[in-house]
Amino acid sequence: MRRRDFIRLASSAAAIASPAIARAQAVWPDKPVRIIVPFAAGGGTDLVARPWADKLSQAFGQQFIIENRGGASGLIGAEAAAKSAPDGYTFLVAAATSVITVPLLRKVTYDHTSFQAVGRLGDILCGFVVHPSAGVKTFKETMDYARANPGKLVFGSSGPGTVPHMRYEMLKFKTGVDILHVPYRGGADSLQDLLPGNIHMMNEPNTLPHVKAGKLHLICANHTARMADFPDVPTLTELGYPGSDMPLWFCLWAPGGTPKAVITKLNDKINEISATDDMKAKLQLAGAVPVIQKPEDVEIFRANETKSIAELIKVANIKLE
Repeated sequence: MRRRDFIRLASSAAAIASPAIARAQAVWPDKPVRIIVPFAAGGGTDLVARPWADKLSQAFGQQFIIENRGGASGLIGAEAAAKSAPDGYTFLVAAATSVITVPLLRKVTYDHTSFQAVGRLGDILCGFVVHPSAGVKTFKETMDYARANPGKLVFGSSGPGTVPHMRYEMLKFKTGVDILHVPYRGGADSLQDLLPGNIHMMNEPNTLPHVKAGKLHLICANHTARMADFPDVPTLTELGYPGSDMPLWFCLWAPGGTPKAVITKLNDKINEISATDDMKAKLQLAGAVPVIQKPEDVEIFRANETKSIAELIKVANIKLE
């Protein structure tokens, strides 16, 4: 075949393939999408992820399927997501734990380039709760009891390096109290021990319905402002511990290398859904509020959070147990 004829045929093939590639990108998703939740069902991450899976399934006409892969403070699920093909059919719902804190505290198989930000799914409004069996109802009473009875209060977290664990470390660092930390495989597991009084304290969104039911006492809020559902509960700043706010935020992440067109399309839809009253109501049931951000905004947010958490780990000398 003459060179001129080969070039002509190659050009024709490219012209045919290009529209096909464009159509493939335009119709994404054309099959079910997997969303990895790196904690057990019923925990804070799961509570936020499930309404989003439902809404995205409705919006795109394909099933967005939650896959709970708990263990190792979210490490198992995060590693699975990082190793997945960057084809737009696997995503990770995660907070600081998986993408920031655990990599700062231990050696992992991924780094900050392993995940691309897709969008913010919501921020959880939460605080420290205490079981009535401890005999305390307020923040002051809890701290007084902890000082008078070192190691008697037991705090359950969703695992080493998780945001609740970091909040516990912040509380110990700021107040100097001696409270025992017991890590679990997730917030659902620790709640099972909290409700019967086997442990005394938690800081997870799945505790708030039980606060409303009168089964637990909310002693403070981990935010710059008071929580709308609990207007009488003070923030840690109001209680005399400024700089103790540590937000529990959730984002959707894609494996590094996922096509930008897919990320942009998904981010646009997430932001559109976040602005609806229906989604705001669904997030409120999980104790969360929507946050609308572009992927580049989320990346800036992640960089700032990484700096703050790294500083806390250093000054409080935090190590994995």
